[in-house]
Amino acid sequence: MSDSTVLELRDRLKNALLMIDYRTVREVLTGDHPGMTPFQRVEYLIVPVLEQIGTGWENGEYSLSQVYMSGRICEEVVDMILPPSDPSRIRQPKMAIVTLEDYHVLGKRIVYSALRASGYELGNYGQMQASDLVRRVVADRLQILLISVLMLPSALHVKDVVGGLQEAKHPVKIIVGGAPFHFDQQLWREVGADAFGETATDAVRIVHQLMEELA
Repeated sequence: MSDSTVLELRDRLKNALLMIDYRTVREVLTGDHPGMTPFQRVEYLIVPVLEQIGTGWENGEYSLSQVYMSGRICEEVVDMILPPSDPSRIRQPKMAIVTLEDYHVLGKRIVYSALRASGYELGNYGQMQASDLVRRVVADRLQILLISVLMLPSALHVKDVVGGLQEAKHPVKIIVGGAPFHFDQQLWREVGADAFGETATDAVRIVHQLMEELA
């Protein structure tokens, strides 16, 4: 498939997502594109388009609802063309996302959708306390854990998770996100996390980098 065709498909996909046009999104992603495998449709079409929309939101061009719905729509279509049982997902490191000792869900939901729409498979742990989270991570043998928080006290509990996992001698890469880490750019290091993602796009990029390190 030529570069010009790929760019044309990206433009169609982006416009359809911004208009919440599910029918056109589905046509673009499930249509007859010779030589493009399901995973390549995710890699060459969905990932760059979601990055563009995420960047547009950061620059004030698009609304948060457009970012959120774009991720949700793509997540649904990806499950059609790249089911959870697909070998491309199975080969990935085990990972999950959680809201730590907090009750907000929107930020986590956006990151979760963006990752799944980008072809990644991950568990959704909901909301958990630090001690319970440590036990769950060890039991599930996670290699990557994404933690979302809204309030500073919750962010400080990341240190408890890190300490508990070190005591259990279970190595896991921890990515954090949420308001406290935006306000204090060094906080993620202070609580012992491995990375901090400001946006859902950051989370996708960081997970990709960590997967290369773990491969």
